[in-house]
Amino acid sequence: MPQAVIFDYGVGNLLSLKCALEKVGLKTKITTSAQQLRDADAIALPGVGNFSAAAAKLDVVKEPLLTAVESGRPLLGVCLGLQLFFEESEEGPGRGLALFKGKTVRLRGQVKVPHMGWNTLRIVKPNEFFDGVADGAYVYFVHSLYPVPDDKQIIAAETEYDLTFTSAVASKNVYGTQFHPEKSGSVGLKILENFAKIVKR
Repeated sequence: MPQAVIFDYGVGNLLSLKCALEKVGLKTKITTSAQQLRDADAIALPGVGNFSAAAAKLDVVKEPLLTAVESGRPLLGVCLGLQLFFEESEEGPGRGLALFKGKTVRLRGQVKVPHMGWNTLRIVKPNEFFDGVADGAYVYFVHSLYPVPDDKQIIAAETEYDLTFTSAVASKNVYGTQFHPEKSGSVGLKILENFAKIVKR
């Protein structure tokens, strides 16, 4: 069974992601070890937490993590994990992984922040990550910031919340969701199943 590691940068919500990945057939371990990142078949960066604190923890393992991704290992980022794919964040100082050019900005406008609850996906780039997921499917969000990629080609899905924001990205072996698939019922499980298929092939 392929092994996924969830990198623990000191945030909550690790166990629900671990349980969901195990449910779709990935042996899953929570770790802070650079060696376990090197050995893993897939890597997941979880949601919930502060950009600056998470970026500082990631700095310690940035080299092995980026090497694993460059070698083709599938990477999944959830919520904060997706935001860390980019260069910087309005949430605070620190440098993200810079896998993609762009930054994370705060939700603004006449809406309640954080954006919390169910909302729909508009799939803008059909791909294997969303295989079998209907356009307009509902997923669960808890966030105050969202990514703004320089390269619009990586945007896989968008969501409307007073403004239209990037709610998922997909590029080569890197996949990220601003929503929480592990809290999104059967739709979220389907997305994680698709990720597990990508890992297993």
